Amino acid sequence: MIEFIRWHDLSQAQRLFHGRGHAYKGYEHICVDWFPPVALITLYKEEEGTFVESLANWLNENIETCQSVQVQYRCREKAPQEVIIGESIDETVVDENTRKYQIRFGRSQNHGLFLDMINGRDWLQARAKDKKVLNLFSYTCAFSVAAIAGGANEVVNVDLSKASLSVGRENHKLNQHDLTKVKFQGIDIFKSFGRLKKLGPFDISVCDPPSFQKGSVNIQRDYGKIIRRIPDFMKPGADLLLCLNSPDLDEEFLKAQVAEYCPACHFVEQLKNPDVFIESHQGKGLKVLHYRFD
Repeated sequence: MIEFIRWHDLSQAQRLFHGRGHAYKGYEHICVDWFPPVALITLYKEEEGTFVESLANWLNENIETCQSVQVQYRCREKAPQEVIIGESIDETVVDENTRKYQIRFGRSQNHGLFLDMINGRDWLQARAKDKKVLNLFSYTCAFSVAAIAGGANEVVNVDLSKASLSVGRENHKLNQHDLTKVKFQGIDIFKSFGRLKKLGPFDISVCDPPSFQKGSVNIQRDYGKIIRRIPDFMKPGADLLLCLNSPDLDEEFLKAQVAEYCPACHFVEQLKNPDVFIESHQGKGLKVLHYRFD
């Protein structure tokens, strides 16, 4: 496994090894991320302690700025996390190109930033100038930070979790953004389409839903409910970034949903995932599709 670990600039947050793509036989249950100064090993099934210790030692010895090597056990209930080597760091601020994000370890399954979505955030930052942006399922508002960094006039963040939106507010403060340009809506999207219509119309929308969230979202069932509402809150000529991160649904599912529920949206391109997120089977990993609403 160690021979496959690569990095490009250790000042930046990034994935170092993506076993979940099933491209490396025997290591399908392991991912390694770099959230400076923390190297994080994620296990999706149990692994021998000697292997984990060996990997942790290698990371600590080969990454000069590493201060902590931690392991998160996604294979265990509540995804506990522990320090293997170095300092007990539970928070850090990371850089991603020109943007800063707060990372928190050990508090929940996710840490505050999805590293596979960097190309989507770069895409938005490059197109956001003078635009009004809708960020659905915003989580900690990483897309919102990219939009304001790109010169957006306004961003509306929508997420059911007020705690995540609170972290999003802190992310904007880290980047010294004007918070009068940012709105935080802690609401259920599926019960709030009328409010979104009043807040619009929007020039750009990003929709990055979870695949499944008990009592809230089943994206195979629910994506169409969002797509059919696009004419209600988007301007003619608006750009949409529709994201899908279910290994059981490929890009053809999303294209079929758009064709059925909003045929006025026309496919433009599919964004490429970062090279490290290699997948042995196309359609299993993250899918990010750019559409234009005419």
